[in-house]
Amino acid sequence: MTEYYLSVTEVAHKLGITTGALRSLAMPVPDAMVGRTRGWRPSTVEHWNAARPGRGNWRASRKTG
Repeated sequence: MTEYYLSVTEVAHKLGITTGALRSLAMPVPDAMVGRTRGWRPSTVEHWNAARPGRGNWRASRKTG
């Protein structure tokens, strides 16, 4: 089975923010590194975003409320 990892650009797109805004956040440890390129599993990004304080939880709160 092929493992898929999200790039910085893909993570920013998934969260609806710019790559510059994403780089200003404390990202989780990458699940994979290829040279200097970082990659995250989609599940890692989802868990990290849900646990972020402030605006990180807006989607979860909209689903329940």
